[in-house]
Amino acid sequence: MSKSGKSVVFSHGKESGPWGSKITAMAEVARGLDFDVLSVDYRGMDDPAARVHTLIQTIAGQTALGSRVAPILVGSSMGGYVSAAAAAKVGARALFLLAPAFYMPGFEQYTPQDVPAPTTIVHGWHDDIVPVENSVRWAREHRATLHVLDSNHRLEDQIDAICILLREFLRGLS
Repeated sequence: MSKSGKSVVFSHGKESGPWGSKITAMAEVARGLDFDVLSVDYRGMDDPAARVHTLIQTIAGQTALGSRVAPILVGSSMGGYVSAAAAAKVGARALFLLAPAFYMPGFEQYTPQDVPAPTTIVHGWHDDIVPVENSVRWAREHRATLHVLDSNHRLEDQIDAICILLREFLRGLS
């Protein structure tokens, strides 16, 4: 997967696609810092466990093609949950999560707890799908970096700010 020795793997949310506006903008940032990028397509796949399996298999397939670098996982909403749930299994180097679907009612026990990688979370104060308190709780419990922006769940009005945060996050890993 990685010609540059550095890779970012994106996981989109439940009602999004692999190259939505946020991922497209973030991929441009990553490429500008000489990261190879991959965005997994989960469309038509509603089961979070199936998405986790798909991410693990995708990264394993890329690794078999010669990439030995630990990927940086970037996920939004359900994609944030998927990235965190797969992190230990794929040896993720770091996680950058947007409004991750943690501690959702009825699924609290599935929130990933074994995340062995530095994590940054970006969440909107006005999120009416995944309460910001869920990210505050997870960040506190796991000593993750948390940025809370004046936005909603989709964070589409904050793409420029997200890209700045991602750029600094990726630079900090170099």
